[in-house]
Amino acid sequence: MNDMLAVDMERLDAFEAGLDLLHPERSALPPQILGYGEISAVLAIGDDGLAYKRMPMFHSEEEIDAYRYVFDRYVEQLTIAGVTVTPSRLVTARQRRGAYHVLYLVQPRLPAGAIGNQLVRTADQVGARALLTAVLRELVKVQRFNVAHAGAWALGIDGQISNWALTPQAADTEGALSYFDITTPLIRQAGVELLDAELFLRSAPSFLRWVLRRFFLQDVLDRYYDVRRVVIDLIANLHKEGRTDLIDAWIEHANEVLHNLLPNSAFPPLQRREIDAYYRDDAFIWRFYLAARRIDRTLHRWTGREYPFLLPGRIRR
Repeated sequence: MNDMLAVDMERLDAFEAGLDLLHPERSALPPQILGYGEISAVLAIGDDGLAYKRMPMFHSEEEIDAYRYVFDRYVEQLTIAGVTVTPSRLVTARQRRGAYHVLYLVQPRLPAGAIGNQLVRTADQVGARALLTAVLRELVKVQRFNVAHAGAWALGIDGQISNWALTPQAADTEGALSYFDITTPLIRQAGVELLDAELFLRSAPSFLRWVLRRFFLQDVLDRYYDVRRVVIDLIANLHKEGRTDLIDAWIEHANEVLHNLLPNSAFPPLQRREIDAYYRDDAFIWRFYLAARRIDRTLHRWTGREYPFLLPGRIRR
């Protein structure tokens, strides 16, 4: 085990036992909220220099073992593809939350200024272009891996700018990015998805799961294996980061880079209208989804059941 990822299990168990899910700041050991994903929260617990991504969605140790296997294969194959993955460790809290086991992804706590979305918010045009180039090169590595291993392995990746960070030794973005949002290990072997995607539906309200499963789940999974759709998502999120001034330049640069690095791929050039349309649809879906989760949390409280997830406040989109 990497010594820098050593976890004080007594403190982690005490934290989980005293965690106030509705008001985390009132917990027995109040965490620092480092960030929220669409499904989970990233926390600092104490001063150990670690970040803990909390995932309370497993019904058994067997499910955790199966997830761990897929997670390990994903990191292994991403590394083979040439993508630098932030050092990571999966740790199970001994304190359960009702029917759920709680799994944590533990990573070194990254300086806020090293994370991609923080970088892009303050970057000038030259710096933003360099950052985009660096991310596109990583995505091209995944695309080339998938072509080279077609029929055997395929990797999906969420290329959003907020999922990348500068490595500690980096002086600039050139070849120095680390991918750290690896809790959805999208990997297919012989065309079969290894991840049990039903795990991630457990964070969805029960009254929405059948709709998501029937109409959205497969499309959401597939998009992360399609490099063009990944780049659309990457650029579209400039809306969320408040950098719409970069969108046209990023579209032009992405078209150029993908054409040069993937010359035999017949990708239609990206267009501004599809970027904007994608973001409008995506933002609406996630606003609706978060509102539904808040309703679900309220229903849990009314029926005397604990809601096991930490939800963010209002998110600017």
